[in-house]
Amino acid sequence: MTLNYSLSFERFLESAVVASWPDLLRASQRGLVHIEYGFAPSGILEYLQVWSCVVRGHWLLACEYKRMASEVLGTGVHFHNGYESEDLAGTLELVVFHQEAFILPQNPGRAGLLQITTPTQKQSAVAAVSVKEAFDWIHSAPLELALA
Repeated sequence: MTLNYSLSFERFLESAVVASWPDLLRASQRGLVHIEYGFAPSGILEYLQVWSCVVRGHWLLACEYKRMASEVLGTGVHFHNGYESEDLAGTLELVVFHQEAFILPQNPGRAGLLQITTPTQKQSAVAAVSVKEAFDWIHSAPLELALA
């Protein structure tokens, strides 16, 4: 079953980070966030890492997802270095567990990288709406398919 949501995987990741900006930059509102991800040649997301930088050249791993061969090993989003965000965890899990709902990057098997600078208030508001719309669409899609 392909859900075929019209939002790209990368755009959604960017929106997820921008919507959770205060959780990733802590007390500082200015900085950079770096997202690394990799897909297996089969097109399945293998890993996703979110890094935060508030001091030039000093990056901290905020959270990551790694696909494990066994569910017993704890597949999911895990936070590091004192970072914690229930909203970001839920948003990243949405994209991880519903990859088919997004337009995925071309060239499976390659690593991807996104760097996000401090967003404006307008960008933060747009990102929050984008995340909410994706949640709403994905949670309503099975019902729409069942009614068809």
